[in-house]
Amino acid sequence: MDTTGANPQGIVVPPVEGVAGGGTSYGWNDGGGVHFSNSSLRGSIDPSEVSTSDLVHVWCLPSTANVGPQEIPSTHLEPINLLAARNERESVQIAIRPKATWGGAGSAGVVQVQCSDLTSTSGDRLVVGQSITLRRVVSILGVPDALVPLDLPVSQINLAPGETTALWFSIDVPSAQPQGQYEGELFITAIKAEAGSPSQRLVKADRHQLYLELRNCLDIMESVEGKPSDEVVERANSVTTSLRRVLLSPVFSELFTDNGPVDMMDEDVISNLSVRIKLNLTVWDFVLPATPSLPAVFGISDTVIEDRFGVEHGSDEWYEALDQHFKWLLQYRISPYFCRWGGNMRVLTYTCPWPADHPKSDEYFSDPRLAAYAVPYSQAVPGNSSAKDHLQKEIEILRTKSHWKKAYFYLWDEPLNLEQYDMVRNMASKIYAYAPDARVLTTYYCGPNDAPLGPTPFEAFVKVPKFLRPHTQIYCTSEWVLGDREDLAKEIVSELQPENGEEWWTYVCLGPSDPHPNWHIGMRGTQHRAVFWRVWKEGGTGFLYWGANCYEKATVPSAEISFRRGLPPGDGVLYYPGEVFSSSHQPVASVRLERILSGLQDFEYLQLYTSRYGRDEGLALLEKTGMYLGPERYTLEHMPIDVMRGEIFNTCRS
Repeated sequence: MDTTGANPQGIVVPPVEGVAGGGTSYGWNDGGGVHFSNSSLRGSIDPSEVSTSDLVHVWCLPSTANVGPQEIPSTHLEPINLLAARNERESVQIAIRPKATWGGAGSAGVVQVQCSDLTSTSGDRLVVGQSITLRRVVSILGVPDALVPLDLPVSQINLAPGETTALWFSIDVPSAQPQGQYEGELFITAIKAEAGSPSQRLVKADRHQLYLELRNCLDIMESVEGKPSDEVVERANSVTTSLRRVLLSPVFSELFTDNGPVDMMDEDVISNLSVRIKLNLTVWDFVLPATPSLPAVFGISDTVIEDRFGVEHGSDEWYEALDQHFKWLLQYRISPYFCRWGGNMRVLTYTCPWPADHPKSDEYFSDPRLAAYAVPYSQAVPGNSSAKDHLQKEIEILRTKSHWKKAYFYLWDEPLNLEQYDMVRNMASKIYAYAPDARVLTTYYCGPNDAPLGPTPFEAFVKVPKFLRPHTQIYCTSEWVLGDREDLAKEIVSELQPENGEEWWTYVCLGPSDPHPNWHIGMRGTQHRAVFWRVWKEGGTGFLYWGANCYEKATVPSAEISFRRGLPPGDGVLYYPGEVFSSSHQPVASVRLERILSGLQDFEYLQLYTSRYGRDEGLALLEKTGMYLGPERYTLEHMPIDVMRGEIFNTCRS
């Protein structure tokens, strides 16, 4: 591989301004652009006659790697070896970078990616498209973040000249999957754009998808009459984006390529020419609990859904949209709640949009994947009853249910002064009048600023539980307050009364910032995953995140995503509307959301180890592996994670 030649494109990718953990953490090289060539290939290239390994670099990276377009190839392609418990998802990344060009204008060429099922020696199987998924990593603000689903078992991918494309490969192991060693293969084959071209074998489903995409463009522009000019511009931009996506899809690839037509390659030729990646998975007998050990409650803005998808509050379409978002997020071991903010950070939160006497209520709250649920203080959808009667009725119904122990009331986000703290007290008192055993959750990072509770800000902060008691049971504090002082967590916990049901939860938002664990775009992969390592080490019993879909307002589903001004990129946005990337209506996860899931799974591993050997041994394991020692001292590499998981596997398996 020749890396000494000049860079004809002059590619230099600097870090994204304002993004913590910038460029070098996702493949930017401050030595300038890197040019890879294959001097043995000259002139027109027929990929059906050349080994794919001569046309592309292929290598594998862990899920904590941020793989950007300028990621430098590895010279070694090794088998993928993964370890997974049952009811766990494990992911790995596959990077592809062209060495030569065999495509048309603007494209290095097309590769076909094909995956087999994973099978064990006893005949058990993990099926492609069910337990095995493949997604393309798409950059947001120049940083790899969105995970756009690809078709399986076969997908075709256009490669850009001089750029690395990353694929996110995931295996979901069902709870009842037999333990054992599973093997499979992934094939990557360079092809001509016309070889098996989608336009030559366009099936009804493909035609329908194209129809929906074009129909959506027409619908967007047909209803612009009388709309404000800024909304018309937004709709026009959305249509332009959609039409460009259609034209650049593989369906039309032969219209902008100079390759001649070829026949579809048969399996023998594909096998001989392909880059083959061996997949090895060890499934062990540990089953991650269906109900997460750590309640992790994440907000979903209902107003964002209403604005972007054009659904009226309380309509059938509104219930359908909220139901889709709720069910989709459950797969991430997250307990979602819907929210909308009022004045001075008062917040209405509810996990189920239907009232407690609706059958959907029991369906939601009885789901074992849901660790906690928010009960609304006032009606999520206005009805005929008064606010007081509604609250009383909701509580009376829910208290008779076995899932009532999951319930909490989240009334105010970060009260700042005596008036706001008094509002929390007053609302909590009304709740306790109907349910003395109810749990009220309050988020805060300071005491009342107009009546200091102590001589220093931190001393005042620590005294908040005494000040709020008995009107709060879940004291949810910002990790930002602790800084790098883990010992301060002990001071917070010492003020609580766990014997009276009091708990300490934590949260992150725009702070803490780099290098502390958080979920901002551009932070390192281990930094994202370490949020829940920190929770485990500090002894928190729950976690809250303010918003998973809180991007700037838009009135078209396919409108470009904009992050909210004044917030770090990615804060409050963990997934994207599917319509931004295709005609799909399924949400698109971020790599950060996948790392959140991995962190919650790590939490369960540590809980298992502690249940066998005690908390001191669990803390010692974190230190011995070097995985996590503190908010500024955690691994930047993936290896210690595998060492920790491997140690727990070796010591805790049957």
